[in-house]
Amino acid sequence: MVRRVLEATTLLGPDDPSPFTLIGDGAPSPFVLIADHAGQVVPAALDQLGLPQVELDRHIGWDIGIAGTTRKLAALLEATAVLQTYSRLVIDCNRPLSAPGSIPAISDGTDIAANVAAGEAQRTQRAEEIFAPYHAAIRDQLDARAARGQPTILIAMHSFTPVFGGIIRPWHAGVLYLRDNRLAMALKPLLEADGLVVGDNQPYAVSDQTDYAIPVHGEARGLVHLELEIRQDLIADDAGQAQWAQRLANMLTSLAPGFTHA
Repeated sequence: MVRRVLEATTLLGPDDPSPFTLIGDGAPSPFVLIADHAGQVVPAALDQLGLPQVELDRHIGWDIGIAGTTRKLAALLEATAVLQTYSRLVIDCNRPLSAPGSIPAISDGTDIAANVAAGEAQRTQRAEEIFAPYHAAIRDQLDARAARGQPTILIAMHSFTPVFGGIIRPWHAGVLYLRDNRLAMALKPLLEADGLVVGDNQPYAVSDQTDYAIPVHGEARGLVHLELEIRQDLIADDAGQAQWAQRLANMLTSLAPGFTHA
């Protein structure tokens, strides 16, 4: 049973990890990588949201393979990266707080009764202790880069399940955007030339109503940006993550001069 936390001063206890991991603080690379769904941790007070571990291990609990891919890519690019620690089922750090999917009641057929039962006090705790610090860490990095006059290319790293709702998804990767598709349209043909099937705003599309990171950290700042989706079976193990990190490092490095020089 989920323990009550409504009367608690804080949601996160002394044994709960930080809501984000920061890699390459102040790195000179033009690239900043963010991973909104990198982790699958649930605060101890929430008792796994009443779910068995097998559910948290599914794609509903996190973006499978994206943490390792992002870490490897950051190392190759010598880039800054900010990775979210907690499961998207606790609070989705790529959803506006007002969006229905921010603290989901159901995800791909799995009921999350603990989220239905969560009152306003607990929802506020999740927002203040998990969502806000993660996005503050991204904002601080971007503010510092702007103050230094350092060019920034923002890449939001995600992964998607190969089958959703019984439908097989044919794409190996997808390039996502809202109003600015410059980097997406530059990367897409490079991926396709590597023999990959690449979705154009597939399997998802970015919107102001359903997405937070790209509209707020990318578009609102006028940064060159991209939301990248990689199919999870391709990066489920270390070898696949390394392969994709190297592929992306090569392609992004080749594109960078065109977006960082007038």
